[in-house]
Amino acid sequence: MPKFVVEADGGSRGNPGPAGYGAVVIDAVTGETLAEAAEYIGVATNNVAEYKGLIAGLKAAKTLDPAADVHVRMDSKLVVEQMSGRWKIKHPDMKPLAAEAARVLPGGQVRYEWIPREKNKHADRLANEAMDAGKKGKQWEPSRSTAELGAKSGRTGSTSRKAAAPAPEGPPGDAAAGAAKARAALAASYELSAAVPEQAAPSVGWGSADLGTPATFVLLRHGETLLTPEKRFSGSGGSDPELSAVGRRQADAVATALAARGTIQAVVSSPLLRCRETAGAVATRLGLEVSVEEGLRETDFGAWEGMTFTEVRERYADDLSAWLASPDVAPTGGGESFTSVATRVAATRDALLARYAGRTVLVVTHVTPVKTLVRLALGAPPESLFRMELSAASLSAVAYYADGNASLRLLNDTSHLR
Repeated sequence: MPKFVVEADGGSRGNPGPAGYGAVVIDAVTGETLAEAAEYIGVATNNVAEYKGLIAGLKAAKTLDPAADVHVRMDSKLVVEQMSGRWKIKHPDMKPLAAEAARVLPGGQVRYEWIPREKNKHADRLANEAMDAGKKGKQWEPSRSTAELGAKSGRTGSTSRKAAAPAPEGPPGDAAAGAAKARAALAASYELSAAVPEQAAPSVGWGSADLGTPATFVLLRHGETLLTPEKRFSGSGGSDPELSAVGRRQADAVATALAARGTIQAVVSSPLLRCRETAGAVATRLGLEVSVEEGLRETDFGAWEGMTFTEVRERYADDLSAWLASPDVAPTGGGESFTSVATRVAATRDALLARYAGRTVLVVTHVTPVKTLVRLALGAPPESLFRMELSAASLSAVAYYADGNASLRLLNDTSHLR
């Protein structure tokens, strides 16, 4: 049975914006390029373009030999994990594309592997050639392609939207795992130094490991609504209130502050109105688009929506006590437990890290998701959620490194509101 390697990629200059994909089929034994495919697909997101690149690569492999064993290699963590069955596919735009990819060849013939971007140059260059052609109102032409030559020569200069830093390995934000890796690396350095005294000892310390540029999430809690100063439960199962006049002023203030800093490269938001309004104010000032992420929504507080803490205690005392005592307990009436929220938020975090490796992203969300991201970054227990203050329109920040470690950079900064 022949063995093929399919390398695929896709890009969007704007996300969504002008997009294209590239795919190459390689003989797994000889390394010979057997087929190339690329296409400008108009305005689309990065993920849509990546999936279309995968589909094109699989179809090209099937045309060559429908019985071939296919090893797919991509630098899209999202596509690889979803097609491998380890991540659920929730986005409506992704489901039909994933289903189409799965139908091209029998599942037993295809396996998936994530690779860093620098090992996916051929497909990346094809995708960029397709986008360059689309910019000129044309489609990619195989006869004009130099992607294979460029990939083999190692030349740089790709205009892809992807960052140069490798995507995180392992569970991002797992402080324990990251620390363990650091300790192991330091121990190995000391052992090597002792065993080979005649050679120059490797440098030891935090500065010795080049982890690349981290992905940085600037976490912005939305501005005030009319429910905020009354401290009422306001989650994803309630009335979805808009920003109040105070909240709109807060959104303008944080937009001004972030524009002055000039570090934000992308904006993502919870689907709830108060976050979309806050994110919109910032994105407009920065000249960016807002990408809405379902996983960033606030906790569903069930029957407690719209109530104060005192009102909940009066009506649902036992349920409230149980909720405060265990992260696995949901609010009265079918709301979400903190454990469920943590699972949802962690999956969203991982997808965003795969998409925005090495970039600084403004994440506009709510109290519980922000606190959860901070808790996970610190490796803190669930009860730490009740020990953090998080003001309306406050900024926090977490940096995620390629070794799986995370660093809390900022928490509950409100200096821009003074």
